[in-house]
Amino acid sequence: MEEMKKSKFKRICVFCGSSSGKKTSYQEAAVQLGKELLTGETVGEVRAVSNMHQRKAEMARQADAFIALPGGYGTLEELLEVITWAQLGIHEKPVGLLNVDGYYNSLLSFVDKAVDEGFISSAAHRIIVSAPTAAELVRALEDYVPERESTLVWDVEPLSYVPEPSVV
Repeated sequence: MEEMKKSKFKRICVFCGSSSGKKTSYQEAAVQLGKELLTGETVGEVRAVSNMHQRKAEMARQADAFIALPGGYGTLEELLEVITWAQLGIHEKPVGLLNVDGYYNSLLSFVDKAVDEGFISSAAHRIIVSAPTAAELVRALEDYVPERESTLVWDVEPLSYVPEPSVV
């Protein structure tokens, strides 16, 4: 019997929609991802944070990898932020799309077009790992090798905005 390979990931940040979507395949994919990731131990924890920026920075700091399930604006925003951070060299963690029933095909086509038009480099294109099933995606994330070393750090304080007095 083949011995099961131990994952190199201790924590994976999963971005998902706040609703379950119209297709049962989205829910089934989420369940399969949970089965693929869960060890039988209690997962997750609640931490109080003061704002959304701090929440996202903390999730990113703690995660070894990121996976986006089908979702809406919030999922897309979080996904694009960690992709951008990888492009900037802030992290070298794999970013995966669980492309259930081709949900992310349009996004992947957009990225291909942006590469063709010179807005995204080929190396930055390879930041995104995509697969149609949870098992395939987790395997692909395990095999991910970043293109370059990080040059920036996670520990950045959020910017404060102090309005200047207006002159009328």
